[in-house]
Parts: sequence; C-alpha cells; structure tokens
Amino acid sequence: MKKKIIILGSTGSIGLSTLNIIDKKKEFFSIYLLSANKNSKLIYKQIKKYKPQFFIINNLKTFKILQKKLKKSKTKILNNFNSIKLKKKIDITITAIPGIAGLEPTIKTIKLTKKILIANKESVICGWNLINKTAKKNRTKIIPIDSEHFSIFKLLKKRKMSEIKKIYLTASGGPFLNYKPNQLKSIKSRDALKHPKWKMGKKITIDSSTLMNKIFELIEAKKLFTIPNNKLDIVIHPESLVHAIIDFKNGLKEFIYHETSMIIPLANAIFDGNIDIKNFYEKKNKEKIKNLTFRNVDKKIFPAIKLKNRIDEYPSTPIILNAANEILVEYFLRKIVTFSDISKFIMGILNDGNYKNYAITSCKNINQINKIDTWARSITLTKINRKYGQIN
Repeated sequence: MKKKIIILGSTGSIGLSTLNIIDKKKEFFSIYLLSANKNSKLIYKQIKKYKPQFFIINNLKTFKILQKKLKKSKTKILNNFNSIKLKKKIDITITAIPGIAGLEPTIKTIKLTKKILIANKESVICGWNLINKTAKKNRTKIIPIDSEHFSIFKLLKKRKMSEIKKIYLTASGGPFLNYKPNQLKSIKSRDALKHPKWKMGKKITIDSSTLMNKIFELIEAKKLFTIPNNKLDIVIHPESLVHAIIDFKNGLKEFIYHETSMIIPLANAIFDGNIDIKNFYEKKNKEKIKNLTFRNVDKKIFPAIKLKNRIDEYPSTPIILNAANEILVEYFLRKIVTFSDISKFIMGILNDGNYKNYAITSCKNINQINKIDTWARSITLTKINRKYGQIN
C-alpha cells in the first residue's frame, strides 16, 4: 500500500526536493495534501501533476484565482485546514512553511500524521512546547531534517547527555567569511544572497550571511534534544561537509559528513535510512576532499554570535529574536535597512525597556505566542522608522 504524504510549503526548496524524491519513487507514495502561499503558476502545475486530495493556499488572492481557474479539478482547493477531517492518520508530513506562519499548520498536521519531518525552525523556536505536547498526545514521531539537526538526531541515538562534553553546529561562514569589518557597511542584498555552498530561499540565505541562522539552530537544538546552552557552540566550517560534531567526555569526537544537498537528510528521514541515495542525488565533488577546516567565529564579522548567551535568557526570548529578525531581513531585502543594522537592531530590542515584560511569559497557546510576536515586530518597525524615516 502506498504511503500518504502531506507537504506544507510545496513550492519552496524543501517542498520541491521532497517532490523530486517522490517523482523517482512513485510506486511508494501518494500525495494527499499540499500547501503553498502565492506562487500561482507552480501551484497550478502541482495540482495538475500530483492531483492531491487537498491543496491549501494561504494567500487569499491566489486562492480565489486558482479556485476559479480549477473549478472542475478533483482536488479540493481550500484557504485553511479547518474543514479537513481524517478517519485514519497520514503516514508522513513534511513541514517546510518558512517563518512563524508555519507554526499553526505544523500543530494541526501533527494531529493528522504518524511521522512529521520538520524543516521549519521558526516553529520549533517559537512553539516547541506546543508542538512537543501535541506530538506526545497524538503519538506522532518528530524528525528534524535540517542537516545539522538531522546529524545530531543520528549521532545521539543510544547516547546519554551525561556522556557529552559539547555539541558543535557548523556554519559555512556564508559569502562574507573572509571580509574585514569595514567592508560590512557596504554589503548589498544581492551580495548576501550569493551563498557559496547552499542553494536556499532568500530569507534563510540572508540569515546564513549574518549567522542568525546558527543562533536559531542553537535554540532549535536546545529544544529538540533538551541540550543545555553550555553544551552547545558554533564553529566555522567553510566546506559545509560536516554538519554537527559531538565531543564526548571520553575524548572521542563523532560527526556526520555529507554533501551540501538537503536531498540527503530528507531522503534518509523519509525512508528511515533504508535507501540508496544515488537514485536521487548525483555527487557534486568527484574527487575526495583532502582537507576539512574548522575555525572559531570572528565576532567582528559575525556580531550576531553575541546573542548566543541570551537565547535562553527568558522563556519567550526566542519568539522576540525570530520576529525582529524576520522584519529586519524583509527590510534589508527591500534595501531600507543596512546589513550591519540587522544584528544591531536585534541587540537594541533585547535592551528595550518593555522587552522583559514580554520575554518573561511562558506561552501556553498560540494566542500568547502571537501577542509576543506582534509586539516584537511592532518595536522593530518603530526602531526602523526612527532611523530611516516613516516607511510602509
């Protein structure tokens, strides 16, 4: 019997990689539900090709256009999850909707699914308590598929936290690794989008260039694996072939090495490791890598590293970090905020007089998360307006 699959964020890079895997193993899978935002051309193609039972389109304008255009389609085109009822659980869900927008759909699909492959770090950062509680209640297995967290997931199997001295997440250093501090002032969005190793969406590529991506991954690792902050660190690894390193108290170090393709952790998670990867992925580097280099993070090039000591300052600090960063990246891409101001503004928000009032809250539901998220976005926009003038 074919396994039924849900893909949240089917038009993004993770969604497309998942569909690429499914295309090559059609005999094993059937697409039950897809969701996307506003890429109407690609949504249309996916409905025609995969004929899912449901397609949820978050953007109202795109939803209305495609609902009208595909009146005769057997696929039910919806604008939300509310009308979906299941008698039997779906086998696998891949949740890859970027940003805080992915939290509510993730929680809803946990109730419908046996196994969740989670690539939406913002959901984990902001709502892990709700995700974990819902997963336990519904006996849903959660597997992280970011390369770093998938590596930790594999390395920690049959290991105790008491055996571990330190866990290192690796960072490529992005396009500005070898820059000098005075060069950061003139960075344009087009420069920050040229990642030397990974092909990703715009937002995560900018986060990689500022190192905010690694700050979020530290928070994610802390929550997913219940790792104390003092056992987590970041190391620069330009080759991007080692994704996490575990330093054990017995003197041994272990790591997982794989090429810079999300297909590898994704396919392994879908097939529980029982897969020949050559069916999906052509190795980029024909020659063996002779050297692997690792170096400490330069605080002058990556000032965001200073946030490491504040990520668990209060229960809702991660929600505020995520919201502020989302706004700042958006306005950097709009050529309003400078590259250097991204980390400066985030630091400023953590020093704002009202910060503690919101950060101290332990969120018990999505409404509380949204309230803190809204405040953080509002104060970020206020600070942008003060410096750059009133913007829309």
